[in-house]
Amino acid sequence: MATATRDRPVLQAFQYGFTLFSALSLGVIGLGFGSILLLTIAFSLSLGTGVQITQVQTLVLGLITVQGIGCPAIAYTYIKLRPVIRAKLREMFSYAPDTGAFSIGISVPSLREAGIVVLGYASAMVGLVVVAAVITTLVSMFGIETATNQAAEIGMENPDVLLLLIPASFLLIGPGEELLFRGVVQGRIRDYFGPISGVTIASVIFAGIHYPALSGGSVTGKLVGVCALLIPSLILGTTYEYTDNIVVPSLIHGAYNATLFTGLYVTVKFSGELSSAAGVISRSGF
Repeated sequence: MATATRDRPVLQAFQYGFTLFSALSLGVIGLGFGSILLLTIAFSLSLGTGVQITQVQTLVLGLITVQGIGCPAIAYTYIKLRPVIRAKLREMFSYAPDTGAFSIGISVPSLREAGIVVLGYASAMVGLVVVAAVITTLVSMFGIETATNQAAEIGMENPDVLLLLIPASFLLIGPGEELLFRGVVQGRIRDYFGPISGVTIASVIFAGIHYPALSGGSVTGKLVGVCALLIPSLILGTTYEYTDNIVVPSLIHGAYNATLFTGLYVTVKFSGELSSAAGVISRSGF
């Protein structure tokens, strides 16, 4: 009995570590699976037809394979395999408590939840203003070379692509990323660390995983860009935790990105005087 008691903290520490590792891995696997699909299709097209797909085509195909297929597929697979995996863990370790069934709440938003969508969106936009002011101050004070989101960068070079990204924000980006990062990653962390830590840690993972999507700029500039995503990430995580309905953060996410793409389109297409605003917008989207 004494040995079992001494072993329990060790097993708990292992479980906590494994929870964090598996949560991060699920996010990476979801994006990685979609990226592999993208590369496979691009290579097959190149090999079969000899045609190299353009940046714009790669962006569109990436939305379909990563957000449209990769993220939902890994989320679904995890939910289906979780009971099997946990049964195996309970066989391997004497202390492996069952945290209950795992599910992602999906339903048509109620009137109250629709209000939360509006409030969450407004909060995210206020956060954007704060982030823009902070980034502008840091750039002017320290001369930080900021980075740009690759999708926004392609959009600035091909403004009409932004018109495609606006509906894609609601149909692919918001639902796909929220299913994986809020539904699965946040839910996985919540199991052992509780709701507050679940929201916070999942938000850090979600913001951090956008680092490779930033191009140009210094390492410090990229880290500033990642930190800029924390405010909307925390809002998305909080609204999901509060409503237990993944549709709510998906709509907020979609509306936030669609607003940024719309603002970027108007800025690039119709005004040469707002180039600095375009820069801020291009660093703040996910």
